[in-house]
Amino acid sequence: MSIKQAIAFFCAALLLCSTSALAQGANVAFGGLKHDASLPVEITADELTVDQATGQAVFIGNVVAGQGAMRLSAGQVEVQYATSNGETTGRIAQLVATQGVTLVNGAEAAEAQRAVYNVEQAEIVMTGDVILTQGQNALSGEQLTVDLTSGNGRMTGRVKTIFRTGDSE
Repeated sequence: MSIKQAIAFFCAALLLCSTSALAQGANVAFGGLKHDASLPVEITADELTVDQATGQAVFIGNVVAGQGAMRLSAGQVEVQYATSNGETTGRIAQLVATQGVTLVNGAEAAEAQRAVYNVEQAEIVMTGDVILTQGQNALSGEQLTVDLTSGNGRMTGRVKTIFRTGDSE
């Protein structure tokens, strides 16, 4: 049984016991995802393609983008630079990650099919089969939006939860 299948199974069992988890959206505190978006971004990958005309760079293969303690890994990350008067400024406006996206910061981790990190707004939106783990607890849905400045977030799209209350395996 895969991890996603196991989480889905436990979520289904938990949902039979609790109707409050059936909400279409859930606000959650993401203390571990609170982050300083003004820190420099370092990206490593197997390959880089740059388009000077559009101001975009695409990192491909085993991509890891780090900013402080936060790490975003994916198969591909497109960097979109901020512009002023039609010219790129050299500042990163946003990162668009696809192909097996994982975001880790402290004890919290999230997986999704796609993530858009708006550096200027210090916000990450993860979409497509999102799974968030906070210690032994797990939360899944279709979209996770996190304000990195406050650490507040919202999971939407048929939210499912697992809350471990003891030492049971």
